[in-house]
Amino acid sequence: MTVLLFALTALLWGGGALATAMQAGVTPAPWSVALRMVLAGVILLGYGRLRGVPLAIPRKDRPAVVLQGLLFFAIAFIAFYEATARMPSGLAALVLSTSSLFAAVLARAALGVPISSGFVSGALCGILGLAIIFLPGAAAHGAAPLAEFVWALTAAIATGAGTTVGARNQRAGLPVVSVLGWGAFVGATASALWAVATGTPFAADISPSHVASFLYLAIAASCITFMLYFELVRRLGPGRAAYTLALVPLVALVLSALFEHLALGWPVLAGAAAILAGNVLVLARA
Repeated sequence: MTVLLFALTALLWGGGALATAMQAGVTPAPWSVALRMVLAGVILLGYGRLRGVPLAIPRKDRPAVVLQGLLFFAIAFIAFYEATARMPSGLAALVLSTSSLFAAVLARAALGVPISSGFVSGALCGILGLAIIFLPGAAAHGAAPLAEFVWALTAAIATGAGTTVGARNQRAGLPVVSVLGWGAFVGATASALWAVATGTPFAADISPSHVASFLYLAIAASCITFMLYFELVRRLGPGRAAYTLALVPLVALVLSALFEHLALGWPVLAGAAAILAGNVLVLARA
C-alpha cells in the first residue's frame, strides 16, 4: 500500500506540470491560480469538516498560515504558471525541483533544522544541472531563455520558503488539512489582488481541455496529492516521504517529451541527471 501511495503521489504531481502548461492561453496566470485555489480550499476545508478536524487557526499562528499561503499557494504557483507558458513543462518542473535546496537552507536558518551531509554535493549537482540545460540556450538566443528560467526559479524559491513555513506550522501542531485549506484561500485572494493591481483582465476559458486540466490541478494535483503526500509523511516520516519530489520532474520530463515534443538531447538528459542526483543527495539523511 505504501508503494502505491508513493507511486500515485509522484505520478499525480508529475502530471500537474503538463496540466499547468495546458492552462496557458485565455485565462491569465493570476486568475487561473485564484480559481484553482478557491476550489481547492473549498474541497480541503469541506473534507476537514467531514472528518471532524478543527478548522479554526489560533490567533498567534494566523500570520504564519497567511505567509505560507502567500508563498506556497500564490507566488510559487503564479511563477510556475508563467514559466510553463514560456518553456516546456518538463524543464520548468526540473527547475522547480531545486526547491529542496532552498528549503534546506531556509529551514536551517529559521528553524535550526540540520542540513544533511550530502547538501553541498547536492547543491553543486543541482547548479551544474541547471547550467548544462539553460546556459547554451541563453548564449544562443539572448535574454529570452533567462527570463523563462527566472520565472521557474522564482517558483522554486517561493516553494522552498513556503515549505519551511509549513514545517513551522506542523511543529506548532496545526491540523494539516486546516492549514492547507486556509492557505489555499489566502493564495486565491492574493492572486486575485495581484491580477487587479497589475490590471490583468479576467477571462474565462471554457474549452474542454482547459476545464479538464483545471479540474485535474485543483482536485488531483492539489487536494488528493496533498492528502496522499501527508499520509506518506505519517507512515515514513518527512525525510523518506520527500523522495517523491525527486521523482516528480522525471515524470514531468517524460510527459513533456510525449505531449510537448520536448527534445531529450544530451544537455537535457545530462542536466536532468545532475539535478535529480542533487535532489537525492539533499534529501538524504545526515
